[in-house]
Amino acid sequence: MRALMLSAVTYLADPAEPDAIDRLADTLSALVSGVAGGLIGDAVIVAPGETEAVAAVAEATGATLVLHRGGGPFAAGAAAARRDWVLCLEAGDVPAEGWIRTLDRFVGTARPEIGLGRLHRPAAGWLGRVLARYEVVAGARQARAGDVVRRDALRTGGPFTPRLKVKPLIGRIERA
Repeated sequence: MRALMLSAVTYLADPAEPDAIDRLADTLSALVSGVAGGLIGDAVIVAPGETEAVAAVAEATGATLVLHRGGGPFAAGAAAARRDWVLCLEAGDVPAEGWIRTLDRFVGTARPEIGLGRLHRPAAGWLGRVLARYEVVAGARQARAGDVVRRDALRTGGPFTPRLKVKPLIGRIERA
């Protein structure tokens, strides 16, 4: 097993949507290869409210369920995370082939001034992609889905102060 492992925090914005549980299951099942590869150490599901279906998925997968009542959902999940690095995902995100090697290399070699690695998200709207490119230059004020960030930076719950330097990663996140 690796000494440096990640906590995967998956945000489920609206558990009442018809396909919300399917999207959550797609994301969690994609993480199984990361668990088998020794990269993912624990999983956290963040949802605005508890439903029987979300609770059942959390119990079946061994994930911790965190109820999110405001503020940043990834900060809420980081409070329950057990590893030093957190992979931030939205329900429906599926890391593409090669993600384990990419994240392992980033976490194992990240210098202290690089506080955030960002996987490419082609499914993000054009505004999200423009903002992500801007943050590579100006630094990130908050974590987004597809980011790998130190848990301590997320625990503040507010904007990163100072902005975190973003390292673009070669991996990508697809939508299920």
